Amino acid sequence: MDKKIAQLYDNGKVNEAIHLLVQKIDQKPQNIENYLQLATYLIEQGSVDQAQQLLEQAQHLVKKPQELNYNLAVSYYMQGDIDKALALLDQIPNDDLTLYQKALTYLKLGQSQKALAYALTIKKIDEKVQELLGDIWLSLGENDQAQQSYLAIPVDKRTAKIYFLLGVSTMEKDRNKAEAYFAKAKAMDEKYYKRAMDQYASIMKMLNDKEKKK
Repeated sequence: MDKKIAQLYDNGKVNEAIHLLVQKIDQKPQNIENYLQLATYLIEQGSVDQAQQLLEQAQHLVKKPQELNYNLAVSYYMQGDIDKALALLDQIPNDDLTLYQKALTYLKLGQSQKALAYALTIKKIDEKVQELLGDIWLSLGENDQAQQSYLAIPVDKRTAKIYFLLGVSTMEKDRNKAEAYFAKAKAMDEKYYKRAMDQYASIMKMLNDKEKKK
């Protein structure tokens, strides 16, 4: 990674950083690092389709195109092309990053057991992994396990989403505590809270309707 360009990017000079990386790629089209750095910036700026195009073009120019696979899989995943993402991830050795992305992808596909199998083999468990584990446990209906995973995230790293899902996973056991978590989520990000509460309410209604039919 070019540290000077990274410094520019971190200081908010995004266009300048991207322009310099494009120049570097034109000068040395075989240098893989420049493609990876530029693709990361494009993804962060929401230009996932551009990142994907860049990496697909780079595959024909660099000596070790397989080193682009992880970033390309992430861009496929973010564009909703889940099968393509998985096909690439399956070609990469299972390090923590790849295991995380595989778990995320299988969760998105609704294959929670498979997602859990990958997530549980991740060695370095940080708050991102705890959040993923919580999401997987919750999708499996294992509220206690989900709650434990969310609670393992340090308080200063918890987002509105984490507090909301703490509320969801606590609701059956302790309604008052759940309401407190919901209130915290609402205070942090009211837009997210309203959207999530609408989804949660419709899921609960669907489950209740199913129970009544039984």
